Amino acid sequence: MEKSPKGIERGLTNYGDPAFSKYLRRSFASSMGYSREMLERPIVGICHAASGFNNCHRHFPELIEAVKRGVLAAGALPIEFPTISLGEVYLSPTSLKFRNLMSMDVEEMIRAQPMDAVVLLGGCDKTVPAQIMGALSANLPAVQLVAGPMSTGRHKEHRLGACTDCRRFWQSFRAGRLDKVEIDTIEQKLASTAGTCAVMGTASTMAVLAEVMGLMPPLSAAIPAVSAERLRMAEATGKLAVDLIGSGRTPGSIVTRQAIENAMIVLLALGGSTNAIIHLAAIAGRVGLRVDLERLNVLSDRVPTLVDLKPTGAFYMEDLHYAGGVPAVMRELAALLHLDAPTITGETVGELVATADTWVDSEIIRPASDPILATGGLVALYGNLAPNGAILKRAAADPTLFETAGRALVFDSLEDLSNRIDSPELDVTADDILVLRNAGPTSDAAMPEAGYLPIPRKLSRAGVTDMIRISDARMSGTAYGTIVLHVSPDAAAGGPLAAVQTGDRIRLSVAERRLDLLVSQDEIERRLSRIDALPRAVGRGYERLYQEQVMQAEDGCDFRFLTSAPD
Repeated sequence: MEKSPKGIERGLTNYGDPAFSKYLRRSFASSMGYSREMLERPIVGICHAASGFNNCHRHFPELIEAVKRGVLAAGALPIEFPTISLGEVYLSPTSLKFRNLMSMDVEEMIRAQPMDAVVLLGGCDKTVPAQIMGALSANLPAVQLVAGPMSTGRHKEHRLGACTDCRRFWQSFRAGRLDKVEIDTIEQKLASTAGTCAVMGTASTMAVLAEVMGLMPPLSAAIPAVSAERLRMAEATGKLAVDLIGSGRTPGSIVTRQAIENAMIVLLALGGSTNAIIHLAAIAGRVGLRVDLERLNVLSDRVPTLVDLKPTGAFYMEDLHYAGGVPAVMRELAALLHLDAPTITGETVGELVATADTWVDSEIIRPASDPILATGGLVALYGNLAPNGAILKRAAADPTLFETAGRALVFDSLEDLSNRIDSPELDVTADDILVLRNAGPTSDAAMPEAGYLPIPRKLSRAGVTDMIRISDARMSGTAYGTIVLHVSPDAAAGGPLAAVQTGDRIRLSVAERRLDLLVSQDEIERRLSRIDALPRAVGRGYERLYQEQVMQAEDGCDFRFLTSAPD
């Protein structure tokens, strides 16, 4: 039986003569100085997302060299290649719009280029889910390596870390408690090193969940970006990638139903980013699975919140690493996890947890017997305002607002919000419920992180720090407040959010997992029938593909044609 081609001979360019294709490929590879001996080795691709528009990844050249050391030491040939990079704050209208495009880039470059395994090097919010999604669809042996979190900085007596502290100080500036000189000084201190946001935002959450799902080596999620440990982990990841060749340990064999549920359990224990629900749903969809929001609620009643990191707590990602890291969190949750789930190392989750260091800093990672909260950090809400669900990060919210009915104040768009939120004439009280619509996945806004509606300036200056806010948008994982997000179907698709009028009453019940517009269903349907679709120009290129293919939040905002049929 003829052996499958490996290394440089995989996936030959088609010239109608395979021998000529090999000859030509070797000739061009030789122009880069590779010896014949090197070209006969198996190849590990290093798929990275370095970019001048991505500050989180500015240390990638050093990480790539460390990965290469590991690959060479294990007897293979490392070849790096770039893909699209998604720098969160540099993309308009929002990075989520381009996550699926990046996933396609990753998938096709893994599939089209000659490699036997691949290291995925990402970090900033949407890059890791995009890489996992693309790798799942290509299903070549792959291992994730993340940028690691920034280290914290200082301003006066304050410890600073992007980007929960960004929001805290900006809120103080809006309220008039900081002047322009001080906010400008703080601006230059918030992001002080390479790496992803220093708190349990989306990047950190997805790094942790990649480790939990078994796609990264243990302890790799939280190592600071600038630590020598991060370089040693990169080298070890390169060695592991070589070990994956021919092992059958592909992403599709690792991301099982049990792995997805393990990720949901740890997400709840972290009080992690709401964005992770969208990304997990998209990851699951690539292998024919679904993230069940009803199941999320069942788990949220059983899973305690254990990790005391901002934005829900007091500490930072570097503290989590030194407190024992992800394995220490998983050990506290062992009774709830699927311990037989496989991992990329060849060991099960249970085996990795059992061999982890037993020391833990219990101030940062609390024991299950003494949790921060007895329940999980996130809940899904349903009701006539969110028939397909909405998400509340209750660990970052004000419990006194959990059972509330209030008057709706509606903003029809991001532009409407920007134009009116700080007007002295705005008719608003702290008991009102702010509603933003036409900011969901099918809108022109493409579901930005705008769900963190600012407190109206007149209220902020009067000392109001939180109020109920509802939208079909997302919010940053670094944000906090009593904020209901991902209302589905979104308003632009004709969801009930489009029917809300200023002055209507809305009821939120976290206990009942309900979000209801206190208007009859007949009246909701009558209003919806009278709403004309917003005028929208038909896009070209990727814009048109997005318009035609994007799904709702509960399906991960992936493209229909990229998903597998559900089991």
